[in-house]
Amino acid sequence: MAQATTPQYETHRLRLHALGPSSGATWDPGYGAFWLLRLGFFVAPVLFGIDKFYNWMVPWKSYLWAGAVNNLPGTATQIMYGVGVLEIVAGIVVLLWPRIGSLLVAGWLVAIVVDLVLVGIDENEYWDIALRDFGLFLGAVSLFLLATKYARRPAVESTRT
Repeated sequence: MAQATTPQYETHRLRLHALGPSSGATWDPGYGAFWLLRLGFFVAPVLFGIDKFYNWMVPWKSYLWAGAVNNLPGTATQIMYGVGVLEIVAGIVVLLWPRIGSLLVAGWLVAIVVDLVLVGIDENEYWDIALRDFGLFLGAVSLFLLATKYARRPAVESTRT
């Protein structure tokens, strides 16, 4: 009687053609996803953090729940300056220490979603942005998962033995 075998699946790797097809080097797409998310979660928080001081993109104070202004020290503008500093720091931490930075950004995105839901309840606004930021939260958690595997790994591995 024939014995059933379990198929062996190779990890999906893309050949690095720039090194030549016979170089034996392969590239892991998961590593590419790790760097794409890492750079994205560096650039976006830093740019949004800087914009908290200039309001070029949007008037950021309008996204702040009124209860935050009533319960935190400082004015809405001062709170947004603090938010800007936190976002810049979070972006830099993602670049330097992605496992820690991804959790910092994920936690920060949860706080933003909660703030936007509270604004949504009060003013029936920003539900779409809360949903978008929840998607960004999932991306930050995905970066953490990828960082646990790839944070200390070279981009190119040799498959030669």
